[in-house]
Amino acid sequence: QVQLVESGGGLVQAGGSLRLSCAASTSIFRINDMGWYRQTPGKQRDLVALIIGSSSTNYVASVKGRFTISRDNVKNTVYLQMNSLKPEDTAVYYCRMKLGSVNYWGQGTQVTVSS
Repeated sequence: QVQLVESGGGLVQAGGSLRLSCAASTSIFRINDMGWYRQTPGKQRDLVALIIGSSSTNYVASVKGRFTISRDNVKNTVYLQMNSLKPEDTAVYYCRMKLGSVNYWGQGTQVTVSS
């Protein structure tokens, strides 16, 4: 069982930045598939960014050039640096890690961007 704890969400003005953290309760050294997702009320949870292996990343088009996903194997943490935030980035953000064949999710952290 892997527990994930997200932090770093909050209220920010448009154009501002936040860094989300997702700390795992186990070593992430051998976890090759990690991602950040977001969800707004009444909508499905959507992929924001993926990191595959040590450094291969993919982003949804709407955040390319503004968001950066990264990992720290020493701290067992995956990050999402979010710059140039827009009101449409407002959502609950969730991290996911896949260990073996099981996907583990965090509890979510609220990000609110005011205009």
